[in-house]
Amino acid sequence: MNAIEIRNLTKAFGDKLAVNGLTMSVPEGAIYGFIGENGSGKSTTEKCICGLIQPSSGEIKLWGKDYRDQGARAQIGVLIEAPGCFPNYSVWNNMKLQAANLGIKNEDEEIRRVLHLVRMDGAASNKFKNCSLGMKQRIGIAFALLGNPKLLVLDEPINGLDADGMRIMREILLDLSHRGTSVLISSHILGELEKIATHYGIIRGGKMLREMTASELNANCPTYVALKTNETERARDILQQAYGRAEIDEQTGEVRVYGAYAEDVAKYLFGNFGIAVSEIRTAKISLEEYYVGLMQEGRR
Repeated sequence: MNAIEIRNLTKAFGDKLAVNGLTMSVPEGAIYGFIGENGSGKSTTEKCICGLIQPSSGEIKLWGKDYRDQGARAQIGVLIEAPGCFPNYSVWNNMKLQAANLGIKNEDEEIRRVLHLVRMDGAASNKFKNCSLGMKQRIGIAFALLGNPKLLVLDEPINGLDADGMRIMREILLDLSHRGTSVLISSHILGELEKIATHYGIIRGGKMLREMTASELNANCPTYVALKTNETERARDILQQAYGRAEIDEQTGEVRVYGAYAEDVAKYLFGNFGIAVSEIRTAKISLEEYYVGLMQEGRR
């Protein structure tokens, strides 16, 4: 069963269509990376899913039920934009207020549980205003986890974090996924998404361009050999004939050749044509590169 099933979703603000006939599926237990440019409709879609705004048309189902079903809605935890906390209150007291707002029983036990999940056990007494950005993002996720929801909807939770903050956030989301929580997460930091996502949805202009699993992405992102030489164009032409696909990366000046091994390429160029290779490595097309290529392709 899918945690989220959307069909032909449309949301208009006046004459502007923020979401335009969107269809997407988030399987149970998935970490679903929701990707798109600014203004592509990601946040609007997430707000529709959570009932924060009403769609103009279309269908949203949560575990097979209409998204307005109270039982289904109660199973969603949300962090969109920033957590609504009182800056002079401690983390613990902010959590107490949110737990009371949600009508949670055994609230102290529940608060300790979620603070442990987000690696904030030792920060409960800190005033919210004194917390770092990474800590505030984790507090927001702790808010969303109160009541043990089956689905988390997170809008840009890793933006602005340093390397250690992103590592901690990555560990938290993987831990939650292993516990069976479904996660819908939007982010512009595609390198981090690639480390955790099991599924992807790429959106532009309010429409879904492509949905795929991590395995399908991997199949569309081949490994290649990248090399540098003083005879770039000649090496490209030779390798194109030998291996079928070779190209010059305009940003790095490297020659890329697909379907080859680094050692074989270097030996072939020098042994047969006297072309010396100064640098050579094996790499793989990243999610970011795949995404950029898809965006460029769509604009042609």
